[in-house]
Amino acid sequence: MTKRLLIYGDSNSFGTAPQGHLASRPVHPPRARWGDVLASGLGEDWDVVIEGLPGRTTVLDDPVEGAFRNGLTVLPAILHSHEPIDVLAICLGTNDQKHAFGLNAQDVALCVARLVREARLSGAVGVTLAIAPPPLRPAGDFAEMFSGAEARGAGLSEQIERFAGEEGAAFFDAGTVIDVDPLDGIHWNEAAHGKLGRALIDVVKGLVEP
Repeated sequence: MTKRLLIYGDSNSFGTAPQGHLASRPVHPPRARWGDVLASGLGEDWDVVIEGLPGRTTVLDDPVEGAFRNGLTVLPAILHSHEPIDVLAICLGTNDQKHAFGLNAQDVALCVARLVREARLSGAVGVTLAIAPPPLRPAGDFAEMFSGAEARGAGLSEQIERFAGEEGAAFFDAGTVIDVDPLDGIHWNEAAHGKLGRALIDVVKGLVEP
């Protein structure tokens, strides 16, 4: 029986490549995104749906990028559009570290946990996997937008593991296998996408297989 994985993320799930400046919109080539690499590794027994939206936050309305980037607002519709979902992989928290929001690591982790709780209560999801993004190193046009993120985001992976875990989520720290690209300090290069996708194959399989 085919199993379904839904990836719920931001630009790093959508496939945005490292940006030299904000006006650019570089995108990784087909099948290079971590979700595509993961799907290839999982094989024909899995249906992988990638719901990645650049600028998506966990639970916050972005006054610049638009309120539709709020991950909590649209989550129920997306879940019920794709149910039944065997594994929901939430890879969010990067955009919550923008200077405008002023959130610390615990704040962001609690926001991720809120999404885990909503997914559990929806009845559409079997298992949720919370993926902590690698630490940010804002550079170029992103230096102002994410000013202070390195300090405020310290310990984010541990906080997500704790609070998302308390809501019943499994956990994976992407920072153990990849880093942000130095060009902008936010996005992941093609090699990093490949590494993360391959690292998650056995993790995802292990969530549903004995």
